[in-house]
Amino acid sequence: MNNTAPNENGVVSSTAPIIVGAGPVGAVCALAMQHHGASPRVLEARTHASRGNGDARTLALSHGSRLILERLGVWARLENVTPITRIHISQRGGFGTTRLSAADEHLPALGYVLSYGSLTTALDAELITAGVKVEYASDVQRVEPGVVHTAAGMCMSSPLIVIADGGHRQPAAAPKLSRDYGQMAVVCEVQTELPHANLAYERFTPDGPAALLPKGDAYALVWTARTAEAERIAALPDAAFLAALYQHFGGRQGRFLSATPRNRFPLKLSLTGTRDEAGIVRIGNAAQTLHPVSGQGFNLGLRDAWELATLCEDALIKDGAPESLGSAAMLNAYARSRRVDVLGGLGFTDFLVRAFSNDIAPIRHARGLGLLALDMLPPLKHFVARRMIFGARG
Repeated sequence: MNNTAPNENGVVSSTAPIIVGAGPVGAVCALAMQHHGASPRVLEARTHASRGNGDARTLALSHGSRLILERLGVWARLENVTPITRIHISQRGGFGTTRLSAADEHLPALGYVLSYGSLTTALDAELITAGVKVEYASDVQRVEPGVVHTAAGMCMSSPLIVIADGGHRQPAAAPKLSRDYGQMAVVCEVQTELPHANLAYERFTPDGPAALLPKGDAYALVWTARTAEAERIAALPDAAFLAALYQHFGGRQGRFLSATPRNRFPLKLSLTGTRDEAGIVRIGNAAQTLHPVSGQGFNLGLRDAWELATLCEDALIKDGAPESLGSAAMLNAYARSRRVDVLGGLGFTDFLVRAFSNDIAPIRHARGLGLLALDMLPPLKHFVARRMIFGARG
């Protein structure tokens, strides 16, 4: 069906969509396209052996993301997944607490915590089973409308090119919206005196939020602080780090007993948008980057991938020709379909960071009243929970 012979200009032409990047968002997009009848070609800069095996970085999946992975046959392959059945939300130095529960939402869990390596391994296995063509060690150097150029000198054309590289390798135009929070996230795993019982914490402080996510028999910690303070925290010896964390977070889980080596990364908000030029679309972090508060960014990227694949199927059914993929009509429809979810996620996370990262007394009291109201009004709590789980269109 696809013509893959080089033309007179040395360009390998094909009607198959090309996905640049086989990380989790790119892999989910590829599987979803295959599922919806638009067999893609995936180009991944890393070798297969250098991918996520042994990568212990933590991912937090919403229940909505679980549904996507179940439809694609990936969920059953995952190992060492820890459910989040309850979330405790509070602010340090102020009153007001909100508790979210999976039971209240009639769900088995609000979310799930696992390692990046576990998800990558499961996705790789399903890509093979589904017959998706992944070309590893294919470093894409440049993308033009309809054409991908690799470092090896190969040129490939496609009516639809999907940039799913996390925004690291393919530069885009200046962001439509950008904000440097002046914060860094310090991440590691910590062992607590008390068992987590599948309870997650989101604790807001004037320096930024701190989250504890149940992972195995320990907690994954995301400690946000001003950049200089985060650098100092990350460099502390273990004993001093654990003491500082106890003072910062409190004793709800008893003492902090041990911590793995700390990593850190800067935090920003960035909205590049879905489209660069004709036939090119961006998804996941290549299109938008969110603050990690409430764990929205990765799940937003998976919804990007699923929605794009669904519209590929619609285009094939409507027009009956692979060449219709990547048309202006299709990509405009994709941009419209994602606008509410993306802007809602950006706005929600940005509001939380800006509203809670201060110690102004009147604002602190207003936050407390807001947390109390959220906890005491089930319809409002349900509204917020559903949008955290399923996105702005909940």
